[in-house]
Amino acid sequence: MSDATPLNEETPGFDAMTRDIADVPAVEVITTVAVHLMSAAAVNLGLAEEGEKHKDLDEARKLIHALAGLLDASATEISSFHAAPMRDGLKSLQLAFREASVVADETGKGPGEKYTGPVYG
Repeated sequence: MSDATPLNEETPGFDAMTRDIADVPAVEVITTVAVHLMSAAAVNLGLAEEGEKHKDLDEARKLIHALAGLLDASATEISSFHAAPMRDGLKSLQLAFREASVVADETGKGPGEKYTGPVYG
């Protein structure tokens, strides 16, 4: 006996369960990706439950840098309404990274600061 659920007329197909990417506005795709990058960076900074268990500053650096690049490149496309809170979240992550680092990056050399400029507490 198989554990797989047989496809029948009561089980929705893959097409019915997915949204056509062409119907998703660009601003939604960009902000969704940004939120995923922010969440992953926060986990790697140890800001989630059981934080120390998941802390990996090297991974956090990469994610913060990618987020900064995405926001820099897309800011004019997603409007201030969407970009401003994303930039605030990015700055919070950059400050958390600076606080979590044993050896501080030189001012202007922290993750994403290539795109945002120096981040000060």
